[in-house]
Amino acid sequence: MRMVEIHKALAQRADYPLPHQVLLSLLKDYKRPNDKINELIKERALTPIKKGLYIAGPSLDAGKPEPYQLANYIYGPSYVSLETALSFHGMIPEKVYEVASMTIKASRKFSSDAGVYTYTKLPLPYYAYGIEQIRFREKQTALIASKEKALCDKILTTPGVLFRSRSQAQSYLLEDLRIDPVKLRELSIDKIRSWVKKAPKKSSIEMLLKVL
Repeated sequence: MRMVEIHKALAQRADYPLPHQVLLSLLKDYKRPNDKINELIKERALTPIKKGLYIAGPSLDAGKPEPYQLANYIYGPSYVSLETALSFHGMIPEKVYEVASMTIKASRKFSSDAGVYTYTKLPLPYYAYGIEQIRFREKQTALIASKEKALCDKILTTPGVLFRSRSQAQSYLLEDLRIDPVKLRELSIDKIRSWVKKAPKKSSIEMLLKVL
């Protein structure tokens, strides 16, 4: 396969993460495909995300996967949550530049030209609650926390956050996170109540429910 054909094949797959095995199949005619991969990286036709995972590079000008979909691929099982999901759902005013996710594996952080992706460990069965599959465009989907789960995850995984009173919880929601009170009224109390028995920091989630 000539280089122009390789570029075309990569551009056609620009919407998806590219595992190492996919690249090896594209470069099967080369005796040393890993050398060719390094060449593609140098000419910015490929962007390495982590060992064994790539996306089409900027020199192809062919687009790239949705960041949230990429987050699911980088380290899994995982789903997008915390400030990233809160911003996605319009719960907080700040724009988020880091893609934060939850996982059942050890907490990790990955940095590359595609951005910064962090993963925070949560225990089962609480981890599995409140996950939604969001479709962005054809064949581009990602697992993202519901707005209720993203808020609970934020409370549970932030060091030093432990609600002992309604006023403390309310101050955190309205002043620290700057959530609009109207948005708080949109949250499903029943959903959160169904998770509370299995949640870490159970008392803090119970106090959240009292505020809501």
